[in-house]
Amino acid sequence: MLTLQRTFVRSTIPCAIGSVRFNSSIPGTSAKQSPFKISTTLIKDSDREKHDDKEFITHPLFPHPVFKGEECERVQVEHREPQSRGDRIAFKGIQLVRGSFDFVTGYKKPRNEKEEEHGFKGTRYEMTEPKWLTRCIFLESIAGVPGMVAAFIRHLHSLRLLRRDKAWIETLLDEAYNERMHLLTFIKLGRPSWFTRSIIYIGQGVFCNLFFMCYLINPRYCHRFVGYLEEEAVSTYTHLLNELKMGKLKEFDNIQIPAISWQYWPELDEKSTFTDLILRIRADEAKHREVNHTLANLNQKGDRNPFALQIKDTDKKQPTNGLETHKGTGWDRDDLIL
Repeated sequence: MLTLQRTFVRSTIPCAIGSVRFNSSIPGTSAKQSPFKISTTLIKDSDREKHDDKEFITHPLFPHPVFKGEECERVQVEHREPQSRGDRIAFKGIQLVRGSFDFVTGYKKPRNEKEEEHGFKGTRYEMTEPKWLTRCIFLESIAGVPGMVAAFIRHLHSLRLLRRDKAWIETLLDEAYNERMHLLTFIKLGRPSWFTRSIIYIGQGVFCNLFFMCYLINPRYCHRFVGYLEEEAVSTYTHLLNELKMGKLKEFDNIQIPAISWQYWPELDEKSTFTDLILRIRADEAKHREVNHTLANLNQKGDRNPFALQIKDTDKKQPTNGLETHKGTGWDRDDLIL
């Protein structure tokens, strides 16, 4: 009697946003990876030089202020409590954006020391070097939008009304330029997949138009929104720095930072480490946090920009372009000489 045996091969399909993999239990069958994956491939040091585009590097349009090492180390995660309905709307809005962004990119913020130590090892929330680059590239591609949009609207407003803008435009353009330099630095370290680039295209288009409309209606709300966005950026880079200090990201330990970075940040050079770079980027985000929370506290039509023209002949502390008098939650209007 002939006995037929049927073997049922069970395929497992682990689901993850941005990545779908099909693992077969049939011997000799290789796993197929979906092309629809949000990811970034690290550029090897041996290939770094041909991606540096040194012939196109020009002097920075907005020279970066000097951030001392100890000042960068002192940057902390800070939160401004919402004080008005507009603040609460802005905060809830950024929490919604942050939650969606975290889910799509497979990121989870550690809530305690245990989660920070183990780093969600073995789960979709475990952060690797490529995942960190993907997250940073996503973040900077969006963070460079608000400053440029706000400066553009204020530029047209100044032309239309035939009057000066009291130096808001310069600081907003500087912010947009700074965020773009962050992005240009990160894309010299990794190449995003085509699907990642597609998501960036869509995200920028949606966010840019929404922010443009909102800024026309209520610029104060928009600056508060960006202030909360920068709070999240500082939190993200602080988490990255902690993982670097714990030695979890070995590929970043000896990575050579791109030439564009040491030509922009005056404290960096060819021997600077990836940690040195992230410390400066986090300090930049902390400065944007301070600037936007402060601008949200001002009269949007009448007050001058306190970060552009600095008052020196006074004993009262005032904002500067550096970190000497940094206030993470922004300056209240009553504290400023306007």
